[in-house]
Amino acid sequence: MKLKVCGMKYVENIQEVAALQPDYLGFIFYEKSKRNFEGIIPELSKAIKKMGVFVNEYPEIVISLVEEYSLDAVQLHGDESVEYVRDLKKQLAERRALFIEENKQIQKKKNQHYIADNEVEIIKVFGIKDEFNFDDLKPYLAHVDFFLFDTKGEERGGNGTKFDWTVLEKYPFEKPFFLSGGIGLEAVEEVQKIMKLNLPIYALDVNSKFETAPGKKNIEELKKFKINVIKNSVK
Repeated sequence: MKLKVCGMKYVENIQEVAALQPDYLGFIFYEKSKRNFEGIIPELSKAIKKMGVFVNEYPEIVISLVEEYSLDAVQLHGDESVEYVRDLKKQLAERRALFIEENKQIQKKKNQHYIADNEVEIIKVFGIKDEFNFDDLKPYLAHVDFFLFDTKGEERGGNGTKFDWTVLEKYPFEKPFFLSGGIGLEAVEEVQKIMKLNLPIYALDVNSKFETAPGKKNIEELKKFKINVIKNSVK
């Protein structure tokens, strides 16, 4: 079971959370968010993937920020169409291939203006409340690496509320997904329960339930969560 800590904002706090070795750190590039990121990402372990969160953003801006921050993954948290996702994935792959070709002869790369060793992962978010039509996911299956299920609410992420996880019992696909939405220490038992359903849950995505202020994470609570849930999920 992987762990993603989203809504990172402050350099020192990013370093503290990174010391806990989560699998992903999420950075929200959305001006309407209280956790909108505009700062500097400190150097991180290569084992930690940097994920950019975008909401109905122009593809050119997504690509620009992927390159500027060397993002490993893109989370699409808006109403992005299948065509948008398909074209973005294609453009990211083309940019990466171009970069590799241009730098083939450079042994010591001074230019760090591009991404990770692997292709950028694409995660498409869908909001759920009390019900969901999983047929809506079918057109996206061939174009995303993961889905992410979050609570449908006023804000695009960081609502701090949990949706009805029993809806996921009807999830019909093998495509792995991130589980998000109001996950905190009080949800440990519920997380352990849903883990027993043999669903393809790839990662847990936590955010506002572990904050002392928007964008600032409580390190001790995150540490407890990782021990009680993530480590115990390893069979």
